[in-house]
Amino acid sequence: MIYLLSPTAKEGTIHLPMICFFLIEEKLDFTDYDLLMFTSKQAVVSAEALNTDWKKIPCLTIGDATAKQIEKLGGSVAYLPESFYGTTLSQDIISKFREKKILYLRPKEVSFDSKAFLNKEGITLDEKIIYETQCIEYLVKDKPQKDAIIIFTSPSTIDCFFENFSWDESYKAVVIGKTTQLHLAKNIEVYIADKPLITSCIEKAFSLI
Repeated sequence: MIYLLSPTAKEGTIHLPMICFFLIEEKLDFTDYDLLMFTSKQAVVSAEALNTDWKKIPCLTIGDATAKQIEKLGGSVAYLPESFYGTTLSQDIISKFREKKILYLRPKEVSFDSKAFLNKEGITLDEKIIYETQCIEYLVKDKPQKDAIIIFTSPSTIDCFFENFSWDESYKAVVIGKTTQLHLAKNIEVYIADKPLITSCIEKAFSLI
């Protein structure tokens, strides 16, 4: 049994979403910004709900899924680094976009503090927190069966899982990347997807059966 904890269901898995999203801001102002920065699909969806003018400004992003969401909604991707991590994008901002005025549209909780990283290099990154995640509550009867393979797609899905359930030693964990892996206890059997994509997580899970 393969359990997928992301908000989006995928064929071949049991969907057990751990998080839901809520908008924080009521409106957005993009005046005077040269670039927008996104690090998640949900941030793009949230920006669209708050002010559709976001798509008039070129975007910096990480991850193919987020880039595709930007383009799907009519925006343009100005830069997509080869690496899928926030550190890489921040380093590229230092070398390629130092003189640009950038607005980072982000969730309440982030795994990497881009603002602090860039501030050390003398670069001011404006931020606007536009959404937050909350845990979905489950009953004990909803706990994954023994010998399940559980796919964690973010640190928040891990936190919310353990708010609901205890870990069974028969479980195996598949994570979307190294940052997410760091949120799991060291005694848990864990496998990292070959690429930081949900589809890659599912492929890794099936390889373990």
